[in-house]
Amino acid sequence: MQNEYPVNPIPPVVIALFAVIAVIEAALSLASAGMIGGPVGIGWRVAAIEDYAFSPAVWEQVTVAGNMSFDMLKRFVTYPFVHGSFTQALFGAALVLALGKFVGEVFHPIAVLVLFFASSIAGAAAFGIFVNQNIPLFGAYPPIYGFIGAYSYILWLRLGQTGGNQLQAFRMIGFLMALQLFYALIFGNQPFWIADVAGFVAGFAISIVISPGGWTKFMQRVRSR
Repeated sequence: MQNEYPVNPIPPVVIALFAVIAVIEAALSLASAGMIGGPVGIGWRVAAIEDYAFSPAVWEQVTVAGNMSFDMLKRFVTYPFVHGSFTQALFGAALVLALGKFVGEVFHPIAVLVLFFASSIAGAAAFGIFVNQNIPLFGAYPPIYGFIGAYSYILWLRLGQTGGNQLQAFRMIGFLMALQLFYALIFGNQPFWIADVAGFVAGFAISIVISPGGWTKFMQRVRSR
């Protein structure tokens, strides 16, 4: 008899992304608490941000100075796995699981990875271009917004197929952007939203190509309007 699950299991590729975030954060949190690494371990988080985070200075090194070294280029895809605190990592890992599960049930595992890292690169590029302050970008949120972009694209297609209002597909990103605005008004403007928006746009755009049916399904939907 074939096993049936009341809830679809989380795709392995999503679990792998979650595991990398969780393992890194576990090591940094334990080190900060003095449980591993000794006296040096207390500075592991700061060192990780210095070595793996992205910043406008990195963008300038790559695009202006022409520094294509591994140390510079790796930062476009390593910053999502380093977080500034346990709480930031906890929420990031949970969102990767939740949104990754939905996207991973529709997309091929390789497409999920392409989506995650393409959104990371787009978020870093936008941050490097539009942010004047030399502050570090780290955390999984730009690729998480890429997952939201893919989620919105999937809903956009489904609503179109069922005759629903396709603008409803953008309710989640609209709510999150309103929340970002509220947060900025209360606590002061932070430029990290630029990377998040770029991640969303990249996630939505690349989903047109890498989703099942890809460009053909997208054009069919456009022509039917």
